[in-house]
Amino acid sequence: MTAPQLIIFDCDGVLVDSEIIAARVESELLTDAGYPIEPDEIAERFSGLTWPNILMMVEREAGIPISASLIEKSDRILDERLANEVLAIDGIAQAVAKLHYPKCICSNSSNKRLKLMLTRTGLYDLFAPDIFAAGEVGTKKGKPAPDVFLHAAEKFGVDPRDVIVIEDSVHGIHGARAAGMRVIGFTGGAHSYPGHADRLMDAGAETVISRHQDLPAVIEAMSVWSEAI
Repeated sequence: MTAPQLIIFDCDGVLVDSEIIAARVESELLTDAGYPIEPDEIAERFSGLTWPNILMMVEREAGIPISASLIEKSDRILDERLANEVLAIDGIAQAVAKLHYPKCICSNSSNKRLKLMLTRTGLYDLFAPDIFAAGEVGTKKGKPAPDVFLHAAEKFGVDPRDVIVIEDSVHGIHGARAAGMRVIGFTGGAHSYPGHADRLMDAGAETVISRHQDLPAVIEAMSVWSEAI
């Protein structure tokens, strides 16, 4: 691989420290609905999935009817919490400033939530207008489907093999790999857990970092690494 033609960032857990906030909200709602679960288990099992997909998985697993109203309730509570609490992941703005490649965001979050989080953390102008919400572009299929990644590659006119993706979740890595892209795993969010890096490597990440300050050097190194398939 020569120099990458596009760098794709996931948002939640990579750019902004939102996954831990979402895990706490979802834990409270699921426990109240009769499915006791701790935030750390939410983060480990469901990070990277949409809330409706999480509810469907819980309903199938536990046989507990889950009220559709939980979707609206979660959105309302989470947006309030994010608006007041979400912070940028340490070092991300500085790392992005050092990258001299086209870049964008591919996320399972909605455009509304992405703008809320990125504006609050001062990151919006670093990426706008190249911010793609999986449920609102292309086929509208969320990760782990590869569709949002392929949509971004098409918009930039690049071969997926010339794209590097930064992801913090197994589900996100599966989507990027299914799109034919290379992946750097990231474990620097507050929702990270023991064994997180190993799981990201097992899912298909070529390497894993826990600090954004390492990102520019790793991307440069990947420009000359031959990928092990």
